[in-house]
Amino acid sequence: MLDFVSIPEDRKAVLIGANGETKKKIEKLTKTKILVRENIEIEGEALDVLKTKEIVKAIGRGFSPEISLQLTKEDNVLFITKISGSEKTSKRLLSRVIGSHGKAKKNIEFLTGTHVSIYGKTISVIGKYEDAVKAKDAIDSILSGSRHGYVYKNLESKKSKSSMLS
Repeated sequence: MLDFVSIPEDRKAVLIGANGETKKKIEKLTKTKILVRENIEIEGEALDVLKTKEIVKAIGRGFSPEISLQLTKEDNVLFITKISGSEKTSKRLLSRVIGSHGKAKKNIEFLTGTHVSIYGKTISVIGKYEDAVKAKDAIDSILSGSRHGYVYKNLESKKSKSSMLS
C-alpha cells in the first residue's frame, strides 16, 4: 500500500533527523519506506502504513519523534483539534489552552498522563485512548469557555474514580 501525508515544511527536518536517523528509526520500527518530498510518501503493509502516517502527522503537529513513536503501541492514539476563526480568536483560544507560563497545558498533561502539542492552529494529544479522550474533552471544555479550575477538578475526580476501580 502507498499513502501520502502532508506536514509543514519546517517539520520535515525533524522527521528526517540528523543524518536521516529519525526517518530510518521510524522505517525500521514500522516496517515501512518513507520518502520525503512535497508530500510524505509512505509505502508498506496497510496497517504499518496507517500507523506510520499517524507518527508522521504527530511530528508534523509539533511532537518530538520520541513522543510520536509512542503511537507504535496499539493502545496509544493521536487526536488533532483544529482551531478556526479569526487570527485574534484563534490566538485567544490557543492561549487559554496553554495558560499562563504553560500551566494549563502542563496540568492537562499531568492529570491525564498524555502529551499535548500546540502547533499553528492545532492542538494535538497523544496518549492511551481513555486518557487522550479525557485530555481532548478537557481541551474542548476550555475552548468552549469553561473555567480552568472547573476543568481540573473534573479531571481530578475522573482520575480518582479510575484509580479506585483499579
